[in-house]
Amino acid sequence: MTIVHPHGVPAHLPPRLTITLWDFSWYTQATAGEPFHDLDTAFAEAVGRGYNTVRICAMPYLLFGDHGIDTSALRFTSMGGDVGRRTRWYNVAGGAVLDGRRRLLALFEAARRHDCYVILSSWEYQQSPAFLQGREWYDALISIPPSDRHVTIARAMADLVGFVKDAGLADRIAYAELHNEVDLSRLTQVDGGDTDPYWPQRQAVADGVAVLRERHPDVLATTCYGIPPYLDMAAVPDNGQVAHFHVYVYGVLAALERWAGVRVPPPEFPTPRLRALLREDAPPFEAYAKQIEPWRLAATGVSASMFYSYDWVDTAKWDRWLYENYGDYRIAMTQALDDRLSVIARWADRHGVPAVIGEGWIGYTPLLAEFEDGPVGQGLAEHALTRCMEYGFWGVVLGSNSAPHHPGWRNVEWQRRWTSRFRSGQGMNGGPGQHAASPSGEVADGPGTGNGEV
Repeated sequence: MTIVHPHGVPAHLPPRLTITLWDFSWYTQATAGEPFHDLDTAFAEAVGRGYNTVRICAMPYLLFGDHGIDTSALRFTSMGGDVGRRTRWYNVAGGAVLDGRRRLLALFEAARRHDCYVILSSWEYQQSPAFLQGREWYDALISIPPSDRHVTIARAMADLVGFVKDAGLADRIAYAELHNEVDLSRLTQVDGGDTDPYWPQRQAVADGVAVLRERHPDVLATTCYGIPPYLDMAAVPDNGQVAHFHVYVYGVLAALERWAGVRVPPPEFPTPRLRALLREDAPPFEAYAKQIEPWRLAATGVSASMFYSYDWVDTAKWDRWLYENYGDYRIAMTQALDDRLSVIARWADRHGVPAVIGEGWIGYTPLLAEFEDGPVGQGLAEHALTRCMEYGFWGVVLGSNSAPHHPGWRNVEWQRRWTSRFRSGQGMNGGPGQHAASPSGEVADGPGTGNGEV
């Protein structure tokens, strides 16, 4: 079948984006032996699994902000001591010394060699600054008044896009996001954002996107929400050119975290239930937590208790709890996927823009836990991917863990099968930029695959 471009997608970009999430790891895990030491190898592996797009923190403010930091020899490090060794995204060896702008161009040059595209984003008001050896990046970001942060990031991202254009690599840009998960970042620190992460920053998000659109009208611009306000989508500004959202349905995972007290603060932490899940060689929490510099902990969204839990849990016990209790949450998790994806599809259709799921599907697990990459997690992913195909989404991740720095990268055949299905348009309904809808405007139920109902 002929795959048409969704409405609003330039002709030089692929009609479907199969996305692997490289986040900030493409520069934090860049030493010899780490997955992004050789970018050509990482791209070749991605293409071999059927991906045509990578999504990254492009470090826009660090590379193009007004701060005086020398970006020609950026020194990246770990969280300290053995913190993060078995925590997803934080198992960083440390020691990488990079010229930031040169590294960005190297990524784009490799993307061209492998016929891939890049989604530009920023994790700077979330995790990224925690990985720099010194605190100057974090301090520079925090010193910007919350009311100015959105436009400041947008201007830096616009300068970054101009830099890529000057290098003759603009055709590799899929689109530019203002920032990753604006609702779960320090961009919420505007007035009122502590109680409502959506409406108080709505205009600021719109202003940031407007800057990107004005500076580069030939590059799609948008923002990103980690928890879509699916019951109040009017809180999302109308000027984004891509409906980019994340869909996580924690369900049984959230139940485990509550049951074990993963996020319970000291002195109650660790709870007796969590202790029952820990490895026998787990150190005392107090000694472990002292390894993390306070500013570095503040610069990331992961608490000391969460690091400890993910680093020291016995993942066989963790996964066993999830399997034993999943049945109580199966229907709700599947329905949550259906509800969120249908709302996003309708929002995209009404705004005349393509829809992309940039992260999903279950949630944040210890690095070596296998529940999400196992049969149940794959089933949920397949259900979500089938829905995205039915609704005519422009781009998807197979899952946030399908990337070189996660163990799930080894599951090559599953990734090939589902990237092929998505790129071929298998199971897609509706017209360009549209989801399948009944005459009443309600999203039609699709047939599913059978595999999604685990």
